Amino acid sequence: MKYMVLIYSNPGAFEALPQEDREWMEGDANAFFKELTESGEFVGGSALADPSQSRTVRVREGVAAVTDGPFAEAKEQLAGYYVIDCEGVERATEIAGRDPAARFWAVEVRPVMDSAGADV
Repeated sequence: MKYMVLIYSNPGAFEALPQEDREWMEGDANAFFKELTESGEFVGGSALADPSQSRTVRVREGVAAVTDGPFAEAKEQLAGYYVIDCEGVERATEIAGRDPAARFWAVEVRPVMDSAGADV
């Protein structure tokens, strides 16, 4: 079963951490993703650019309205994601709970759907 793990943080939050915390998080994240890669559960993922670089598109009555910035009206924005392939939601939740980002920000686990709308 594939799950997308979404990481939410405030823009600039990582940079605002003390240097010691940033170094710990980078080292721990490298070890975390190495373990997931070796287990075969890591499918892929990436950090995202700053929310100020995003655009939101909404089409209403055939007319596209494009606005600068992220879609959410909140302090925390989607900062990155990765996809894992594991046995079930319990394992996906366990993995997300071990992600170093979960110690500072919200980490969401969501099943990936196929094109027909069924869980993959």
